[in-house]
Amino acid sequence: MGKYSELNGRKHTPVTVSFAEKFLGSAQFYAVFQEGMALVEEASGYLDSIGRKESKDLDSHLSFAYATESMRLTTRLMQVASWLLIKRAVNEGEMTSEQAGKEEDKLNMYKGKPVQKVEAFDELPERLQDLVEKSFSFLRRMQHIDEMMQRQEDISTLGETVQYSPVNMQMEELELAFGNLKKRA
Repeated sequence: MGKYSELNGRKHTPVTVSFAEKFLGSAQFYAVFQEGMALVEEASGYLDSIGRKESKDLDSHLSFAYATESMRLTTRLMQVASWLLIKRAVNEGEMTSEQAGKEEDKLNMYKGKPVQKVEAFDELPERLQDLVEKSFSFLRRMQHIDEMMQRQEDISTLGETVQYSPVNMQMEELELAFGNLKKRA
């Protein structure tokens, strides 16, 4: 591939389309963000109200299991919220990708072996079980998104994925056509 592409006789520079940038600026990311933050609120609401009452009715063995699982859930959801806020900060230009990577490394979300549920998990209140399952499911989705972004970033750094964005080329055409209007305004 050459350094430039031609459209209507004009030269255009190649544009690398970043999956991460595209995803973080998309309605899909906004939906994931909203879903993750709603899950954090849902768990917080449960643990501070109904869950507190339910835990008092448990025997000591199950009470300990409840406390363990609720702490793990809280930690996991704080990691989820942090991840979402970091990604949003990158999208809004408040943080660079490099800074975000360093902050995500501190979260330590995917390192080590996966957390096992407590032995008495099936005896815990159904609502807690549901929230724990939802949190694991959401964490797996986050990991999948991170893996997709990392693969795309790895390929991009090799210089193998230079793509020509028709949208960017069209924007260049519009700027050429209407650029003088900006200068007059």
